[in-house]
Amino acid sequence: MSSNQLHFKIDGLRASIDGKEILKGVDLEVKGGEVHAIMGPNGTGKSYEVTGGSVTFNGEDVLEMEVDERALAGMFLAMQYPAEIPGVTNADFLRSAINARLGEGNEISLIKFIRKMEQNMAALGMDPAFMHRYLNEGFSGGEKKRNEILQMMMLEPSLVILDEIDSGLDIDALKIVASAVNSMRSPDRSFLIITHYQRLLNYITPDHVHVMMQGRIVKSGGPELALRLEAEGYDWIKEELGITDETVGQEPEEEFKVPMNTIAPKF
Repeated sequence: MSSNQLHFKIDGLRASIDGKEILKGVDLEVKGGEVHAIMGPNGTGKSYEVTGGSVTFNGEDVLEMEVDERALAGMFLAMQYPAEIPGVTNADFLRSAINARLGEGNEISLIKFIRKMEQNMAALGMDPAFMHRYLNEGFSGGEKKRNEILQMMMLEPSLVILDEIDSGLDIDALKIVASAVNSMRSPDRSFLIITHYQRLLNYITPDHVHVMMQGRIVKSGGPELALRLEAEGYDWIKEELGITDETVGQEPEEEFKVPMNTIAPKF
């Protein structure tokens, strides 16, 4: 798909949790080749029920799609808290996912798959034993994040959404993740990065930065906006917009000390 066709659009999106509206009309447009970062205080959006607005990807209604249909359309979500799936190995999971996208009769050969997976795992500094471990079972937080990036590299999606992929990573792991993302940047692929902190954006330079508060995108700019948020926090935006009830949370320092380079046991 050419870059002028790739198009992800959120229009007037509203959503609520337990009857409390948390998204109050979010508008966002992501075109081919662009990297967007959404920043904001902790707790500005979690699992929710959509109550209004629309989300489209290349003209298709995302909200009407099942999860597998979104994946087949080229969308990928690196989750903040990936689920553990006992009994399914990383290799089996990824090969099945790749073949589902390629379609019957176009499946990837076992040799090509193994070579591709070994190459990407080496780029991420992952022990080869991870290929045969059950999906995320017993993984540390950092190992799960690295595994999410491995899935991104193997599946080669058109739209990548990274949900706080930087939380729980030490600086070396952060650089590895950023390097993998940067290696995937192309006119035919777009990224939407959700983060509370500037530090990831030190290594992945976004084209656009958006600040979300009170259920809306209240300010947008270039990479310089993220730098100002790092230096001054969110108070200046709250003052500028007259926001008085938005809490800027702070995660414990220990969140950033989970190592990502634990060597998996060999089976």
